[in-house]
Amino acid sequence: MLLLLRNWGLVFVGNFAGALTTARLMAIVFTFGFSSEVSEACPAIGLIGEGRTVGYADHGLAGMLTLFVCGALWNWLVSTGVVGAMMSTSLPGKVIAMWMPIMLFFYRGFVHSVVNMLLFPIGLMLGGNFTIGDYLIWNGIPTVIDNLVGGLTFVGLVIYATHVRTAPSRDLGIKVGSTHSTGRLR
Repeated sequence: MLLLLRNWGLVFVGNFAGALTTARLMAIVFTFGFSSEVSEACPAIGLIGEGRTVGYADHGLAGMLTLFVCGALWNWLVSTGVVGAMMSTSLPGKVIAMWMPIMLFFYRGFVHSVVNMLLFPIGLMLGGNFTIGDYLIWNGIPTVIDNLVGGLTFVGLVIYATHVRTAPSRDLGIKVGSTHSTGRLR
């Protein structure tokens, strides 16, 4: 379990560092190296961050519920796309399996923690009217949790439940449980 949490932590930090770097580079491009006023597109980018933080906060608990459901649905789609791409044996099949769920996500406006790692810093850099605290409370932390729930419950648990008895045995090379265990899993 510690190794899993360590890996999740490393992935989270790596995604966040990449998102911050990309946001900074985009802000440089939109403002000519911070030497001029923001372009016409910048206020719209800032409004995205506002709508996805204070927009939920305006609705209180109902906003938090909406955020939770949107995040769980998003990771359900992403996880389904990943599984579909893994199952496909052709490159076009892999592309379509990933593209369809992601297209649906963007069309529906669901939320995902990694996407938000880019949207919120760039929104703040380009004039969004919200705080880092707004982001963490009304999107960042809840979105990470609901993304985990969506991916683990709607895809991981379903795959496990449907394949645990039909999967071939695997020798993990470790002793599990008592000293009489063979280290084999079903």
